[in-house]
Amino acid sequence: MKTLNINLKDKNYKILIGKGLRNKIKNILDENFKFKKVAIITDENVYKIYGKEIKQQLLSGNKKVEFIILKPGEKTKSFNILTEVYNKLLDFKITRSDLIIALGGGVIGDLAGFVSATFLRGIKFIQIPTTLLAQVDSSIGGKVAVDLDKGKNLVGAFYHPELVIIDVDVLNSLDNRVFYDGMAEVIKYGCIRDEKLFNTLMSFNCKNDLINSMEDIIYTCCDIKRQFVENDEKDTGERMILNFGHTIGHAIEKYYNYEKYTHGESVAIGMYLITKLSEYKGYTDINESNKIKKILIKYNLPCDINLEKFDDLLETISLDKKNLDNVLNLILLNKIGDAKIVKSSLEFFQEVK
Repeated sequence: MKTLNINLKDKNYKILIGKGLRNKIKNILDENFKFKKVAIITDENVYKIYGKEIKQQLLSGNKKVEFIILKPGEKTKSFNILTEVYNKLLDFKITRSDLIIALGGGVIGDLAGFVSATFLRGIKFIQIPTTLLAQVDSSIGGKVAVDLDKGKNLVGAFYHPELVIIDVDVLNSLDNRVFYDGMAEVIKYGCIRDEKLFNTLMSFNCKNDLINSMEDIIYTCCDIKRQFVENDEKDTGERMILNFGHTIGHAIEKYYNYEKYTHGESVAIGMYLITKLSEYKGYTDINESNKIKKILIKYNLPCDINLEKFDDLLETISLDKKNLDNVLNLILLNKIGDAKIVKSSLEFFQEVK
């Protein structure tokens, strides 16, 4: 098992990375926390695979356990669902001395984190991410949120978990599309900070090679994110570099009502398109977008898109949280492994038309 420590001004917590950790949840919790009740927020798909075994573990320790099982998908991250979850927590009579567990992918992690931050003005929570995307990205760093009709993550908070438990073995239960969805975020880390990681990913001959190295890859990605979070916890400076590909990506998700492309697929398209555009405008070394295109194709991710009305996408981009006083903080590459923040505006994207 590998351990990372995130050390912040007002909070420290650990990330545990290893194989089979879901079978040790009871012992891990008993070693680190005192509580009587635990509410586990998850979705229907994850519950079918892991719900009963985790419930039995915790019940064997004489804890009261309540599962709150939601429908899978981005549309669950809404205010309508929040009310349902709050009411179930009230029925369970959970207190601030108890625990909430987010068991699932990024949607569940974001929603459960927001619930934990706001219910009773704050309850301790633990992230147990069950997708690759959540393991390397959304479960770490304390950004929790829900969506509005006009865009993703527009209502949220910075609220860190007490612990992140990453079981590499759960990736074996993912279908290929969900697995490769997470690879978009892994590739992102190579693009923004680690050329060696990027080249390693390009060198694998098959999925088995990748899986055999996954514990080290996840550790590398989490360590990169740790550095950004520790240096810029509130996402006002260099942490924004983690949003490479997300400005266009989030707009694509919203444009298609979260139905055509997954988050990772949208980010993949966003990484390629913005790098292609920034090459054209002289911000990025020539041919870097082709490198991104090759690695996206290698990992079954889309890299381009045909839009009937690009103006609709621009409208969504204008609502992006990185758009401050009509100044859009764009994340661009100098080259693979070296990213920067460039202050621009929506005019930057006019060449996409």
